Amino acid sequence: MTTEGGEAVGRPQAEPSHSAAIAALLAGAAALGGFLFGYDTSVINGTVEALKAQFHLNSFVVGLVVSSALLGCAVGAWFAGPLADRFGRVRVMQAAALLFVVSALGSALAFNAWDLTFWRVVGGLAIGAASVIAPAYIAEIAPADLRGRLGSLQQMAIVLGIFAALVVDYVIARVSTGGAAGQFPWGGTAWRWMFASAVVPAVIYGVIASTIPESPRYLVKKRKLDQARQVLLKVTGRGGDVDLKIRDIVRSLTTERQVRLSDLRGPRLGLRPIVWVGILLSVFQQFVGINVIFYYSSTLWQSVGFSEDDAMITSVITSVTNVVTTLIAIALVDRIGRRKLLLVGAAGMAVTLGTMTVCFATAPVVGGEPHLGEVAGPVALIAANLYVLFFGATWGPVVWVMLGEMFTNFLRASALAVAAAAQWIANWLITVSFPGMASLGLGFAYGFYALCAAIAFVFVLRDVPETRGRELEDMDQLETPRVRA
Repeated sequence: MTTEGGEAVGRPQAEPSHSAAIAALLAGAAALGGFLFGYDTSVINGTVEALKAQFHLNSFVVGLVVSSALLGCAVGAWFAGPLADRFGRVRVMQAAALLFVVSALGSALAFNAWDLTFWRVVGGLAIGAASVIAPAYIAEIAPADLRGRLGSLQQMAIVLGIFAALVVDYVIARVSTGGAAGQFPWGGTAWRWMFASAVVPAVIYGVIASTIPESPRYLVKKRKLDQARQVLLKVTGRGGDVDLKIRDIVRSLTTERQVRLSDLRGPRLGLRPIVWVGILLSVFQQFVGINVIFYYSSTLWQSVGFSEDDAMITSVITSVTNVVTTLIAIALVDRIGRRKLLLVGAAGMAVTLGTMTVCFATAPVVGGEPHLGEVAGPVALIAANLYVLFFGATWGPVVWVMLGEMFTNFLRASALAVAAAAQWIANWLITVSFPGMASLGLGFAYGFYALCAAIAFVFVLRDVPETRGRELEDMDQLETPRVRA
């Protein structure tokens, strides 16, 4: 039974602390899509050398196979927003889980490079959808004072997925006769088991996605106010505020019709300024070169003198660094704000990438590969891990937090989809271009990423607004030019 104002009568209301725990659990469930995002994009890391040997691939084709999922990611992200607005956030999560399973099995059974490329694109569709739905859902169920920390769970899940994939690749390679290209104890080639391992988290994600409630903002948009009220009461614990919040959501939606791409149009090069901010945040997050570390890390460190086992262990260490630094972001994002973290991160990455540029550019080339000395080698390794620290504590989680919260309720899913699609295209460009850039010299490649980090600093300083502490229903104020505080 409820009063006219919608407050519960005759049953206890959730305590705020209990409600915060519920919000955290729901955010964690949605963030499992980020775990699969990280796992699926990184699992190929341990298979690269084996694929080159088994399918007789040159550097160009390797770059195409590794990056093929990213094109699917762009498509999946582009359509995830409209589909989420039409069918709901949870339905898209379930569809993504199914695509993850299909992709993992297809990749494991691939019989040539082009067959594998197709299945990687299918997986990319799922990754792209997950990259849109998780931050949108988390932002829409999180209280404003917890939104940054809960939104950071997306990046935490991504880096845990990357870490898990690297560990699984390493274990499978070690227990197999002949490494990744050898025979797995249960039969079949080891690299096939690396791809097949993604089935387990994909099934778990699908099951959990079927148990969580729909986003309250989506429910209000579909005029399911009673269901929205129940979800909001669970995640806020403040019954008296629920109906006021629902009225604010209704106000912010402005219309019940389906969002169209034309709604994103504006005066700045054909788009709303806030949409451009989202797109450029996404692009710079990739143009600083972070995914080169994860997609090519084993190959990269082998090229500078590490053995195959040492290179894979180094990749795992780098991934652990990324996990730890994401905890720093979770602790700081709601305290000091998104914008300051982005500025610190961009500056730190520019310096550490610049250091790596000098190390690789001055290294002697032996047999066509750079070989770092006793001084430059440790310096480059420390710089690489500091670079991951700066990224993991700032641009990794903060960009996803901002993409989930910076758009209005009416535009959120579609605008986030456009920004995420741009991110995946940028990711693809960086990934597919790395082998060619590296052939010109790793110093050249890292120099380019350092320049992008410096430009990203200027961009944040001039154009990125602060979103900390703002209610989602007040994000339309960010459309005001030069909003900062």
